[in-house]
Amino acid sequence: MKAIGYRTMGGVEVLTDIELPRPAPGPRDLLVAVKAVSVNPVDTKRRQWESPATAPDFMVLGYDAAGIVEAVGSDVSLFRPGDEVFYAGAMDRPGTNAEFHLVDERIVGLKPKTLSFAEAAALPLTSITAWEILFDRMRVPYGSKKPCGALVVLNGAGGVGSIMIQLAARLTGLTVIATASRPETTDWVRKLGASHVADHRRPLDEAVKAIGFDGIDYLAAITSTPGSVPAIAAAMNPQGHITFIDNFDESILPFKAKSITISWEMMFTRSLFQTKDMDAQHRLLSEVSALVDAGVLRSTLTQNLGRISAENLRKAHAAIESGRVFGKVVLEGF
Repeated sequence: MKAIGYRTMGGVEVLTDIELPRPAPGPRDLLVAVKAVSVNPVDTKRRQWESPATAPDFMVLGYDAAGIVEAVGSDVSLFRPGDEVFYAGAMDRPGTNAEFHLVDERIVGLKPKTLSFAEAAALPLTSITAWEILFDRMRVPYGSKKPCGALVVLNGAGGVGSIMIQLAARLTGLTVIATASRPETTDWVRKLGASHVADHRRPLDEAVKAIGFDGIDYLAAITSTPGSVPAIAAAMNPQGHITFIDNFDESILPFKAKSITISWEMMFTRSLFQTKDMDAQHRLLSEVSALVDAGVLRSTLTQNLGRISAENLRKAHAAIESGRVFGKVVLEGF
């Protein structure tokens, strides 16, 4: 089967077209014929920092995928061949940048019927991350429009931010503030449902005060900047909640006086540790799919770079690393 991988970590130039054997599904696995993938910052980071480990001589990256179930393992009960699915894969298995891919059925959802494969591939990883931040980590009431405070989404125009704004604005009682700095990203987050936009270039406390807020209750720290702790601490209301995604090496002591809750989000935790509630991601993606088909949520695809190949994947990685992308970058078809 066709795939894209690399032999040595490095820049985008290490990505190359390769041929690999078609894998066979284990008991809980689906073998998916991949129709579209999207690229996430984690792909570019692993390419730069991690030597091949998941295939002989090659590392195959990729998490988000949409495709058609080709075959199922002996213990599969949730899907059957021919089902159209979407999912975000796992960190400890070969990636989705391949014609055929194995994935545990417990982290897979049926693709939204109203979306193309490319549109659907933009959603899984970011939807799981945003959903788990809001409803698992912060424990914001799902489906209740009763006012429950103000949420700041750092890097609101990024992949996670683009779906989190929609979830928070349409399914909770939060007042949604997105950070953005360019005219195109400001326009994007407003269209997605942000009630307010704070200037991403300013310290957070100054940025939220400039739009009329004395403090915020929740912060989704999708990105973090070294030295930002004092401004974040000043921006938070007492007994607020911050969820981090990126590595965060600074002291959290400045948050103590306000009794700020600190939590972490890593959407791969359930699959890495085979948790008892691993199928929560299947249910989550099924709900996202239903919400898309009901017109509540929309795809965050902004760029389709064409077929899945080393050449186009290099372009996608470079675009992500430029820091200028908003929404999601997708590749479609072999």
